[in-house]
Amino acid sequence: MPAWCSRLMINLWPPMIGAGIHVEHIAADYSEARVRMRQSVLNSNLFGTHFGGSLFAMTDPFYTLLILHQLGKDYVVWDKRSEIDFLLPARGTVRARFQLSADTIANIRQQTQGGEKYEPSFSVAITDRNDDIVAQVSKTIYVRRKPDRPVLLSP
Repeated sequence: MPAWCSRLMINLWPPMIGAGIHVEHIAADYSEARVRMRQSVLNSNLFGTHFGGSLFAMTDPFYTLLILHQLGKDYVVWDKRSEIDFLLPARGTVRARFQLSADTIANIRQQTQGGEKYEPSFSVAITDRNDDIVAQVSKTIYVRRKPDRPVLLSP
């Protein structure tokens, strides 16, 4: 699926709309994604800052999406674990940038070439308009190459 189509589909997905999360960019080769969330009454807490669950949600699918599209349909890719550290009160528009290098993808391919599972970890910073890090999210992704399917021959 072309990156622009993935971007459009995510931006139209009701949970993202409701949280005010917007995908600004997905690279054509799925090596990068940039996401923003503007603060509104729908994603603010009692203290006038971003609701922590919305900050967490803005990081949810992106490493999985990037890895899956780079590896292709011969792989199973799932989010396995996530952890968030809230560092500063988040106000206004916040952003996150997800990047995958060619070396990272090559390493994942190497680690899973025999069908073994591999669980790489990634970290993404959520920043405010001053580029201060307001939260740090750690993600562990489950990756396994699908077993080859036997070809069924008809008589």
